[in-house]
Amino acid sequence: MKSFKETAHTSDKKKSKVTMLTAFKTIIWPRRNLVLIGLLLIVLSRLSALVLPWKTKALLDDIIPNKDFDQLYALLLIVGIAILVSAATSFLLTKILSVQAQFLISELRAQVQKKVLSLPISFFDNTKSGALVSRIMSDVEGVRNLIGTGLVQMVGGTITAIISLVLLVNISWSMTLFVLVPVAVFGVIALKAFGYIRPIFKKRGVINAEVTGRLTETLAGVRVIKAFNAEEQENIVFEKGVNRLFINVKKSLTATAIMTSSSTFLLGIASTGIMGIGGYKIMIGELTTGDFLSFTLLLGFMIAPIVQMSNIGSQLTEALAGLDRTEELMNMTAEEDDVNRVVALDTVKGDLVFNDVSFAYGEGKEVIHNISFEAPSGSVTALVGSSGSGKSTIAGLSATFLNPKSGMVTIDGNDLSTVQLSSFRKHLGVVLQDEFLFEGSIKENILFPRPNATDAQLQAAVNAAYVNEFTDRFDDGLETLIGERGVKLSGGQRQRIAIARAILADPKIIILDEATSNLDTESEALIQKSLNKLTENRTTIVIAHRLSTIRRADQILVIENGRIAERGNHEELIAAQGRYYDLYTYQAKI
Repeated sequence: MKSFKETAHTSDKKKSKVTMLTAFKTIIWPRRNLVLIGLLLIVLSRLSALVLPWKTKALLDDIIPNKDFDQLYALLLIVGIAILVSAATSFLLTKILSVQAQFLISELRAQVQKKVLSLPISFFDNTKSGALVSRIMSDVEGVRNLIGTGLVQMVGGTITAIISLVLLVNISWSMTLFVLVPVAVFGVIALKAFGYIRPIFKKRGVINAEVTGRLTETLAGVRVIKAFNAEEQENIVFEKGVNRLFINVKKSLTATAIMTSSSTFLLGIASTGIMGIGGYKIMIGELTTGDFLSFTLLLGFMIAPIVQMSNIGSQLTEALAGLDRTEELMNMTAEEDDVNRVVALDTVKGDLVFNDVSFAYGEGKEVIHNISFEAPSGSVTALVGSSGSGKSTIAGLSATFLNPKSGMVTIDGNDLSTVQLSSFRKHLGVVLQDEFLFEGSIKENILFPRPNATDAQLQAAVNAAYVNEFTDRFDDGLETLIGERGVKLSGGQRQRIAIARAILADPKIIILDEATSNLDTESEALIQKSLNKLTENRTTIVIAHRLSTIRRADQILVIENGRIAERGNHEELIAAQGRYYDLYTYQAKI
């Protein structure tokens, strides 16, 4: 399915509003056949509903005075059929369009989620995951009023109002003219209200995303909250958020209440005037009782859709506000949309080279400066240094999570900024310090990069990472459920599962970011063996604070203040007695 504005790719269009014309072109028109069926059904439903007030005049003015029983039975049959048609068409209308609207919502959610996952890492660094959940799940819900019964009812209501107006003029043009004045005033008030409400609805989506994001973080961090006895503090933060949401809702309810009360007042005046004018015309013989009753009933059929349209108009306004926010996401540039990424890698040897690379997270905030080094295929390059020195940034650049501000990172001689990311990342494996595991079983988490791996391949990865050392003690073995983010496992167990996952992926390039940081001494000894196997014939970038784990690295880069302060293997750096020597001997004393 096409996005709301496929032609808009640049970030300067993010703030543009989704107009009704845009929604028509991208959402309604592709489903024109269903919408047309809906319109036909609504027209049949409304026309059949008009039979009763239309036949009331004949009942009172002709059939009853003439005691014409044959005509009475015929009239009852016609009215009965009309009621049946009205009920049947209403049922079909809801079933066809409401189901299609829910299908569209599911399509849009999938489309937005796909778009979100295509965005660069920097986007996620600055956006709460809970807020994104809200935008994916909630913002698109309003489209049910575009494809569902909302828009069709508005069109059907308009048709009903026009037909009723013609019939009203036919009965009495002067009474109809009197009614149109308050109706016109109400229309002006409604249009003003819609213009006021739309920004409120859009702001509501922002607030709702913020509140949902904070709530998601609170639930995920419940152990930290309880450990620091911070429940009351979090309660206050959440209460402030929901209060902001309440104030926003209150504003929209006030505007809606103004529309509702104004419609009640203005249409009440119209009804009162009709009673007076109609009564006068009956008394002077210009109007029959049947005419007056038909006029009154038809007036209800004209006014009811107008009042209903104010409610539907609010729903459509909310829908467009949600689509505004959805369009902002859809117009963001995906990682793969970079026109410079034209190189597709069929195979990767693994020669990684940094050539005079600098990087900044923001203007004037450069974190690495003129870094140059070579990591040949099959070699192990270790990055050491104090926290904040730039090690993780170098790893991020190696994994294409970040792009250099200047200089070049190459893989097998290809500038990584020109390589199609999917063709590179399928050869990449990453084990992070705070490794993420999905809720489910141990087996499902290990199979994540290769769901179709054979049992033999799975078992080989399990054995290589010594996962079986603890799963053999579990009743359910590899089928053991680990809870959200692996909460039921120890840090060392989670890390071994992450390493098994990387082994199963069988990448050519491995990024190990503090991969042994969460391990006890016994686990570290086991993992060190599996890491040696994992890094065989693979280009490996290792970030480690435990310097004892990288003694066998082919080269060690000491990073300080975003620059390479020293480089060499373990023996060379120890002999130089520089910064690495200080770090290593300090750790050895601990």
